[in-house]
Amino acid sequence: MHVGKKPRQYHSMENNLIKVTVIDREGLEHCLDAPTDMSMNMMEVCKSHELPVEGICGGMALCASCHMYIISDHILSEPSEDEENMLDQAFFVKANSRLGCQIKITEEIDGLIVKLAPVSVE
Repeated sequence: MHVGKKPRQYHSMENNLIKVTVIDREGLEHCLDAPTDMSMNMMEVCKSHELPVEGICGGMALCASCHMYIISDHILSEPSEDEENMLDQAFFVKANSRLGCQIKITEEIDGLIVKLAPVSVE
């Protein structure tokens, strides 16, 4: 019998929670619980934890107030045409830019790490 380390699991299947890490604009890391059974997205999770994400359009990909960078190497669904169009108009866009409202909370993103994009030129 081979005894080895179990792969690290962040989520708890009993209560439908995963862990995501959000790095705020000051560089502080926030490890958040995110429910997989409430049809939430990353913008809503950030707002529910009182992080500075506005989500002005309510999650319709009509603004970029939930713009964030994907830091971990999770494979996410491809951005929709609406999301790509919005990112084309946003500031500070990088190759790993996504709108938080378009990242659905699922078991597959357990351990996701994102960084909030800047909101203005300082």
